[in-house]
Amino acid sequence: MKADDFDKKFDDGEDISAFLEVSKAHRPEQEQKRVNVDFPLWMIHQLDKEAKRLGVPRQSIIKVWVAERLRKVA
Repeated sequence: MKADDFDKKFDDGEDISAFLEVSKAHRPEQEQKRVNVDFPLWMIHQLDKEAKRLGVPRQSIIKVWVAERLRKVA
């Protein structure tokens, strides 16, 4: 199928899922990589306190705060 035909089907609201190879899909720069970071206990306690207050896991707090800081320096 040509890109123009695909785009038209999409724009017309047709179901295009049969034309997609979802198993090969990926989001560039969004792949995950595990890293280990050691924090002092006082930081862990503060992170847990904030995570509990917001109702989210500790990891979410860390990711959001690191992302905010990286956006500032970018």
